[in-house]
Amino acid sequence: MKNLSIRGKLLLTFAGLAFVVLLVSLLSVRSLASANGRFTDHVKGIGNRAALASHVRTAVDRRAIAARNLVLVSQPRDRDMERALVLAAHADVGRYLSALKTATAQAGHADATALDLVARIDKVEQSYGPVALDIVDLALRGKKEEAIVKMNDECRPLLAALSQATEDFAKFTAAHEARLVQEAESAYELQRDVLIAASLVAVIAAAAAGWLVTQSITQSMAQAVKVAEAVADGDLTVKVSLARTDEVGKLFRALSRMNVSLTEIVARVRMNSEGIATASTQIATGSADLSLRTEQQASSLQQTASTMDQLSSTVRHTAANASQADQLAVDARAVADEGGAVVAQVVDTMRHINDSSQRIAEIISVIDSIAFQTNILALNAAVEAARAGEHGRGFAVVAEEVRTLARRSGEAAKEIEGLISRSVEHVGQGSKLVELAGQTMQSIVSSVKGVSDIVREISTASAEQSVGVSQVGGSISNLDQVTQQNAALVQQSAVAAESLRQRAGGLVEAVSVFKILPQA
Repeated sequence: MKNLSIRGKLLLTFAGLAFVVLLVSLLSVRSLASANGRFTDHVKGIGNRAALASHVRTAVDRRAIAARNLVLVSQPRDRDMERALVLAAHADVGRYLSALKTATAQAGHADATALDLVARIDKVEQSYGPVALDIVDLALRGKKEEAIVKMNDECRPLLAALSQATEDFAKFTAAHEARLVQEAESAYELQRDVLIAASLVAVIAAAAAGWLVTQSITQSMAQAVKVAEAVADGDLTVKVSLARTDEVGKLFRALSRMNVSLTEIVARVRMNSEGIATASTQIATGSADLSLRTEQQASSLQQTASTMDQLSSTVRHTAANASQADQLAVDARAVADEGGAVVAQVVDTMRHINDSSQRIAEIISVIDSIAFQTNILALNAAVEAARAGEHGRGFAVVAEEVRTLARRSGEAAKEIEGLISRSVEHVGQGSKLVELAGQTMQSIVSSVKGVSDIVREISTASAEQSVGVSQVGGSISNLDQVTQQNAALVQQSAVAAESLRQRAGGLVEAVSVFKILPQA
């Protein structure tokens, strides 16, 4: 029964109910047929025979009355009428008696008693009928006294015997009818009890079959609902029975396959979500570190840009001093030229030269200091360019050129310082070397010319250095802007990585609702 399909269960149940209904219907039809047979037998049998017996007696009475009247009347017309009545009644008696004999003989339940009673009526009629006709004949011939004697002596006893015979048949028929009614009532009660019992059995069978089928289906559906509710609650470890082979078994197998598929999907989603959570955590940590390093790099670039601004200002100042020194060198050359023409003013000129030399010495000292600071700044710029990597390559080249120029400026300054020192010494000895003024002045003119050229070169180099430093400053400013943008992008990446980590954590938490069996 468990492995029978729901369709089979329903068909079997309805087939059983149909069989019980058919059985009850057959019993009902049989009962109706039996009752109809009894009723037909009563109507067409007993009732008919009772009616025929009554007709026989009535016809006999009519014949007897008509025969008596025929004896009593005197008018010819009355005698003819009574004679016709006698003959008609006599014919009716014969016809009804013949029909009664035939009906009794053909009855399905005919017995000896009924046949004997009919035979008794017929026997009395065989005797009484001729006597009644003889009385009619005597009355028609005018022999009333003989007719009356025959009527009293023969007719009355036979009429009484015939009446008794028909009455006995009527009593027998009534008793037989009562017996049939009793049998019908007994049969009705029996068949009623059988139908009630069959109906009760049918109802009980239908209820039992319906209960069994309903229990089988509802219990199976309850198990299926329990499995579905467990899956809906996230419990994928629920066991599904696969022993049934009916539609419920097919449903359980489908639920089992669904459970297995969901378990595999949840396991894969859980594994992937955990991997995503781990990766997003690592990305968030790396982004935070990268953001911190980028901010530090941006701060360093800002400091470098500030330093480059200071260096650019210093270089511009150096270029201005170099230009001034160049002008001074030109003036010194003019003075030297004039000194060659005006020897008489040697002392005054020497004093001016001494003052100019002191001033030049100070300027050269400043230039030497600027060259030294420029060299240090160029070295720092090279270090910062090395830190900047690919973005600082051009800056490193410019810094190297600046360093070279600073070194050359320092060497020139030292050389000029040496020349100025000798010029001071010469000025100190001017009084002793007046006679050599012309020659010395020529040397001074040459020296001043050289100084003028060197100072001009220093001025040109300082201008170029200023332009280079400005370009380096612009490059560092651009690099600072790019670094600031990179820092902003890294910060956004860190925020996105943190959001991804949170979402991955939410996904892991959502998947953790499902309970699955440990994966092999």
